[in-house]
Amino acid sequence: MFTGIVTDVGEVLAVMPRAEGLRRLIVGCSYDRASIALGASIACAGVCLSVVETGERHGRTWFAVDAAAETLAVTTAGTWREGARINLERALKMGDELGGHLVSGHVDGVASVSAREDLSDMARFALTVPGVLAPFIAPKGSVAVDGVSLTVNQVDGNMFGVLIIPHTLDVTTLGANREGDRLNLEVDLMARYAARLLEARGAP
Repeated sequence: MFTGIVTDVGEVLAVMPRAEGLRRLIVGCSYDRASIALGASIACAGVCLSVVETGERHGRTWFAVDAAAETLAVTTAGTWREGARINLERALKMGDELGGHLVSGHVDGVASVSAREDLSDMARFALTVPGVLAPFIAPKGSVAVDGVSLTVNQVDGNMFGVLIIPHTLDVTTLGANREGDRLNLEVDLMARYAARLLEARGAP
């Protein structure tokens, strides 16, 4: 589990095709190599991936993850190339502060930036989501966008708006996003379970 509070912005150092549609990604980061265990989960732009290798290059830590064909197809991971910057978050540990909201790292779909408005003290994003995900998004609810926990301000059909404070713009990749960019979206876990419960109750 994660919280949607980004702890580092990594850089994709290499992308290597593997067997059966897998793709190995080498990601540079500022984490201490000794603190990254093999098999550990790291959210990469909101996608939960397992560490399969670690190392150092020019004094900088890197870790390797394998992205499966399904992950490459339903998230933005399939478009990552060398030099891409991605939000990183280590898995939540017992006793850690839950500063955002509970995030699983299982991306539900890809949202697109319909508009960005830069205000004096923050930025307003309008994001369009696939129609099947729109019912899971509600005003004042939570979403994770490229791994960043955000509060929904308004909803209009399959479009929703968020306000992003300067700190978030500075310490995540959202500061560089513009109209037309595609971002990984995870809806709130509670909304997902509530919808499934209603579906089950309505079943004959």
